[in-house]
Amino acid sequence: MSKQRVFVAGHSGMVGSALSRRLKDCDNFELVVRNRSELNLLDQASVSLFFEEERIDQVYLAAAKVGGIHANNKYPAEFIYENLMIEANIIHSAHISGIQKLLFLGSSCIYPKLAEQPMSEDALLTGLLEPTNEPYAIAKIAGIKLCESYNRQYGRDYRSVMPTNLYGPNDNFHPEHSHVLPALIRRFHEATQNGEAKVVVWGSGNPKREFLHVDDMASASIHIMQLDELTYKSSTEPMLSHINVGTGVDCSIRELADIVASVVGFSGKIEFDASKPDGAPRKLMSVSRLSNLGWNYSISLKQGIEKTYQWFLENNKEYRSI
Repeated sequence: MSKQRVFVAGHSGMVGSALSRRLKDCDNFELVVRNRSELNLLDQASVSLFFEEERIDQVYLAAAKVGGIHANNKYPAEFIYENLMIEANIIHSAHISGIQKLLFLGSSCIYPKLAEQPMSEDALLTGLLEPTNEPYAIAKIAGIKLCESYNRQYGRDYRSVMPTNLYGPNDNFHPEHSHVLPALIRRFHEATQNGEAKVVVWGSGNPKREFLHVDDMASASIHIMQLDELTYKSSTEPMLSHINVGTGVDCSIRELADIVASVVGFSGKIEFDASKPDGAPRKLMSVSRLSNLGWNYSISLKQGIEKTYQWFLENNKEYRSI
């Protein structure tokens, strides 16, 4: 039997690289990837030509413009435009090329700011979004609806997964544009290296967040993609077809900071700057739908942070331990 040609869009990012690592271990798949210089996902003609020429069988759509609160606040136009273009170009071109199976990766920010906790899939479009990342969230909601629309009109099998906050190898550790966990890892590492007496963390420390290691996300994504169509459809609805991916467990930012400080070895004082935005007060995913489909997470938060910090030290030369 010939191998299935699987295109991972965004293979160099945190999620895409985790998917690629896991898919490479599958004997029945031939991995197809393109870097940004080889394929501009914002260009419709280029994406269309790529699918015409490459005879792709399955698509994992992990490409996206991502960032933390600061980046979302500063560049809202780029966040909505680029994410809309990427997903529209790939999903439409996949359909035109006759590709039956596609997995779209979204984000937990699709849910309303004050959604009932834990957030179940049917909370989608029931309230106002968190203002700091509304453009990104709207783009991700559009991606879900694109998949559902091609399923309904053309009988495609395009699925969507909504991960909670992800972290792990190939995360973005930029001091301004990163998400909270990699930002804390870098900040506590620098403070430890420089002998600083305290670290100031943005926000009050009270908001609660859920975190999933990206290797678990890759595992869940492939698990969902490999479910037979009847099983997937029986667990979802035509216009509510996405599946949450997470741990079902959260912690406060204050607790997270304590764990990161412990892993990094920072023994100074931790202060919180309540003048900075907190974002949503709580974001916990209901993962009962995924659990019922036979998948649960395996990497604990502390274990995952330890693995991520080790990767950070090994892959960021300027931050290696002295």
